[in-house]
Amino acid sequence: MQQDHPFVRDAFPDLVAELITLLETEGERELALHATDLRLVAMCDCGDDSCQSIRTAAHPKGQPYGEGHRCVPLLPEEGTLVLDVVNGRIMYIEVLDRRAMHNRLGARSRR
Repeated sequence: MQQDHPFVRDAFPDLVAELITLLETEGERELALHATDLRLVAMCDCGDDSCQSIRTAAHPKGQPYGEGHRCVPLLPEEGTLVLDVVNGRIMYIEVLDRRAMHNRLGARSRR
């Protein structure tokens, strides 16, 4: 159940604060408002050392998102941040080429 997953804001508060600022800068106010309620469903398991991406909703591996999907590239000072959004809901936060993020709820993310 989605509520069993911790909030991304509790695990990675600096990332969520940055997402909100970047989304507001890009005129994505609705997404910025919802960024505080994202759940950490899973860290990406692609095995790429530069990846610290976060699944915020369940998604069948290897399957496309389908209709209603759009990518929202952001302009962070470090690395790459791209959101996969489906029907106004952030499903995935692509986090690449950034310093290792510290998960405040437990173990460090891979990297």
